[in-house]
Amino acid sequence: MPLGRGHRRADSSGRRFSRLSRTVFVGGIVLTATLFAAGGWQRRWIADDGLIVLRTVRNLMAGNGPVFNSGERVETNTSTAWTYLVWFFSWLTDLRLEYVVLGIALTLSVLAIVFAMLGSARLWGGTRTAFLVPAGALVYIAVPPARDYATSGLESSLVIAWLAVLWWLLIRWSQAERVRLTSFFGLVFFAGLAPLIRPEMTLVGALALLMIFCAPLPETGVRPIVFRAIIVAVAGLVPVAYQIWRMGYYGLPYPNTAVSKDAGGAKWKQGLVYLWNFVGPYWLLIPLVLLAVAAAFAVWSGRRDGAAGRHADAGDAPAAARDKSRRGRIHRFSVWLRTPAAVVALMVGSGLLLTVYEIRVGGDFMHGRMLLPQLFCLILPVAVLPIRVPQTLFGGADGVRKRGMRASDWAFAVVLAGFLGTAGWALFAANTTAITTGTKISSTGIVDERIYYVLNTGHDHPIRAEDYLDYPRMRAMVRDIRNTPDGGLLLNSPSFMFWYIAPPPQPIPADGAGHTVFFLNLGMTSMNVPLDVRVIDQMGLAYPLAAHTERLSDGRIGHDKNLYPDWVVVDAGMVDQKPWLPWFMDDKWVAQARVALTCPATQDLLASSRSPLTFDRWRHNVVQALGFSKYRIDRVPKYEIERCGLVDPYPSYPK
Repeated sequence: MPLGRGHRRADSSGRRFSRLSRTVFVGGIVLTATLFAAGGWQRRWIADDGLIVLRTVRNLMAGNGPVFNSGERVETNTSTAWTYLVWFFSWLTDLRLEYVVLGIALTLSVLAIVFAMLGSARLWGGTRTAFLVPAGALVYIAVPPARDYATSGLESSLVIAWLAVLWWLLIRWSQAERVRLTSFFGLVFFAGLAPLIRPEMTLVGALALLMIFCAPLPETGVRPIVFRAIIVAVAGLVPVAYQIWRMGYYGLPYPNTAVSKDAGGAKWKQGLVYLWNFVGPYWLLIPLVLLAVAAAFAVWSGRRDGAAGRHADAGDAPAAARDKSRRGRIHRFSVWLRTPAAVVALMVGSGLLLTVYEIRVGGDFMHGRMLLPQLFCLILPVAVLPIRVPQTLFGGADGVRKRGMRASDWAFAVVLAGFLGTAGWALFAANTTAITTGTKISSTGIVDERIYYVLNTGHDHPIRAEDYLDYPRMRAMVRDIRNTPDGGLLLNSPSFMFWYIAPPPQPIPADGAGHTVFFLNLGMTSMNVPLDVRVIDQMGLAYPLAAHTERLSDGRIGHDKNLYPDWVVVDAGMVDQKPWLPWFMDDKWVAQARVALTCPATQDLLASSRSPLTFDRWRHNVVQALGFSKYRIDRVPKYEIERCGLVDPYPSYPK
């Protein structure tokens, strides 16, 4: 039977609405991604910590292994996946490392925004019933730290890209009428990569895998217990294999950075300071509240209009809904786990839990950086918002204009207000300067890391290693290494123009005794010297001896370990007596450090990363990895001698 004129008009109007809504959505993605790319490029730089990654990549490409210093197996990079991703593209392109990491970081950052918006669009039912406009995505790209760390050389871009793709995959899985095995196991494998993306992402990956494990399985004819065993195997294939290898190779169950920063410690007060340092200046709670209210009204409106998806809640399973028994409740919960609502709960809950963890450990010294993944998790469900056209005013997606105000149409005003309020806030936040202290570090210990290095190097975009030669002491370091062919230990002086050098003992080998640089800024230091120059730091990111000291209760967050140079003089094998020692050092302390280093437990710890990697050493490292991670020494040599029960060469100093 042919359609009537009214039906043809409604059908035509519906097609026009669909085309227009798709255009708005695609345009929103393009606009948001372009703004983020432009903002990231405008603030392009590579942080000193980003250069640390490149030192490891240099060693990988030179055949020395994934180490920071040749001959010392230390995992100085927190993100394993980031290290090997940078290495792969460096090997593939043979371009300069700094430009490779800059390109990877910016690309991943932009892709993260795109996938976040695609996943959010699927959550809201696509463009058939509403205009999908950027909302939460605007919140993320508006905060200056998000643009700072879009190109910093750190793993921040990889973390948000992994979260965005995981979000998109989970939403697809939750809405699929029939899950294909290739897509299913691709999701499982991807979620299992969490520990390699960054250790704390294990929480998100584990919760996602638990949800998949407990939800109804695809129909395959395989026994559920066998199928779930396959899920565990696929998820754990790469991370478990790497974990076993890591424990044998490095002698630790997690990256050395977690030991150096005592990632299991607690500094709640400092953590709250760090949280407010990020939330307060940008009034970040305003857009989050606006979006939460707008999302609630959008959900209500969609349900009232019948626009909710097939998996809106557990009520989609009538049999389960009728079954009030314990088994029925379990079944309903299992069914609910494969719904968009469960995925939203997972991502938002993960963001809140990760925020609590970050507060517990005291946050970080880089403004905003360690709270960016948490913010990203929170905005994922509302990366775009659905604005449903009121049928009383303009006619809906079917083109039919209806009389009388429908109850759900009131949501239009709320959602539109939420979007406009968020957009207005984004304009304010994008131009807000949260920290104005420049190169001065306040009592909180938190700095705007990009501005700090911009001002200290004099470069608007410090990207290449040589840009950091203009940082205080760097040119003097390169000069002093060149002027001491015999080798030696370089210790920074109060002057920016020279370094103290502890010389090596006689006789000097024909090719020199080698140089060791003991300095906090590992990235710029290590990338401006050859790989045969050993670079270590007092807080232990690349130096196990310092990493395993006790945390200073009043130290600057992220820098609250500080090994005395007396240990390094002995450990590096330099002359340990006056007048060859720098003037400020006490040869008695150095003598005590020599004795303290003979502690059997300390020697065993150092052997785990310095002894040749035989099978026996690898097996011993695997067995002792957890014990090594918990081992701590006292940074004062005299107290360490007492702790270890050794004989003090100076039991009491003369008055």
